[in-house]
Amino acid sequence: MNISIILAAGEGTRMKSKIPKVLHKICGKPMLEYVLRASKNANIEKNYVIVGHMGDKVKEEFNEWDVVFKTQPIGEEYPYGTGYAVMQAIDYIEDHSNVVILYGDTPLITGETIKKLIDYHENNGYDGTVLTAHLEDPTGYGRIVRDSKGQILKIVEHKDATEEELKIKEINSGIYCFKGEKLKRALNNITNDNAQGEYYITDVITILKEEGSRVGAYAIEDSNEIHGINSRVQLSFSERIMRERINKEHMEKGVTIINPQNTYIEPDVIIGNDSIIYPGTVITGKSIIGEDCIIGENCRIEDSKIGNGVQIYSSTITESTVGDECKIGPYAHLRPNSHLGNKIKIGNFVEVKNSTIGDNSKAGHLAYIGDADVGKNVNIGCGVVFVNYNGRSKFRSLVEDNAFIGSNTNLVAPVIVRKWGYVAAGSTITEEVGEGCLSIARARQINKDGWVERKGLKRE
Repeated sequence: MNISIILAAGEGTRMKSKIPKVLHKICGKPMLEYVLRASKNANIEKNYVIVGHMGDKVKEEFNEWDVVFKTQPIGEEYPYGTGYAVMQAIDYIEDHSNVVILYGDTPLITGETIKKLIDYHENNGYDGTVLTAHLEDPTGYGRIVRDSKGQILKIVEHKDATEEELKIKEINSGIYCFKGEKLKRALNNITNDNAQGEYYITDVITILKEEGSRVGAYAIEDSNEIHGINSRVQLSFSERIMRERINKEHMEKGVTIINPQNTYIEPDVIIGNDSIIYPGTVITGKSIIGEDCIIGENCRIEDSKIGNGVQIYSSTITESTVGDECKIGPYAHLRPNSHLGNKIKIGNFVEVKNSTIGDNSKAGHLAYIGDADVGKNVNIGCGVVFVNYNGRSKFRSLVEDNAFIGSNTNLVAPVIVRKWGYVAAGSTITEEVGEGCLSIARARQINKDGWVERKGLKRE
């Protein structure tokens, strides 16, 4: 059985935040979620997460995940250190299990790497395996000290390293794989006899070596994966790497991203092949973009489903659906619960909210469609407003197939425009428009000749 112990109790004081460090987001997800996803992808059956500072908030965020939380006591009367944190899960460690030690603030670790670490550990019969990396600047990392045969002798924390040990480039990522039985015995023997007075998980390696156990090291291919986050600057670095990964994956699947450095796509987004994403685009949540779409510059699409062959320019779409071959924008806004059929035109400065619009209908510009059910082949003119709110309650309007709503019209809900109903420009409609009727609801025009001269307003 493979299990993980994920350390997530750090206060993250350098973040200068009221939010627990592991809940700070990268590409829209808490950084701890990426570690849990990686663990799942590595076929780890059970995750034990050690929380401390604001642990209740962490538990609340992940209350629907299959995770066991263990709270680490925090205070001057309690010891600190990674070893002490791992001790909190000692009762969950089975003798014949592989135990992987992970960290909630290293979101770039991948399931592939964790799986390779476990496989390397098992295939070589090691009792403990360290994930290592070679860094040009190893400042702050524990150093891997090897013996004359190249075997791991010990791991020395940066603060406790000698001048000679500080020259070592191979570092400890902090990620390990242990045999459960060996880990439990070693945890019971570690001490806090060091410069910081903390219990280090690294001392487990020394204890295993001293008792003659086999200890190995697996060197990671991409050192970015072990990048830990302790500040907003480091958070930004991980965000950039994660965004590059996501965009690269889409491009490898057949999506054109014009400028990946200026495109933000969250990890759960799905995009069909031969779609083109222009710079400045933000696609979030569980959005789905179909095939052959053009998502133009400066669009924002949140938790929405977009059909095939859709063109969207400089517009915002939130929690809505768009059918095939629609054209939206520029500067349109689809607010939550808007549902568009196929081949619909939503033009510049048109806002749609909580409405359905049937196939082949169009609203070219400067209209508000709120709380409405609009049929097929409907024309909504410039300046049309669906008046849906009386100050206390909201009401719906119904516009049936093939209706024509002239420019600068107010449809005061609740109201119905039947099939082939025509509404003259400038009308305020408060009663039903019958099928095939022309409705004119405006004051009769009156021309008063000579009015300017009588008012003395005309000038030579």
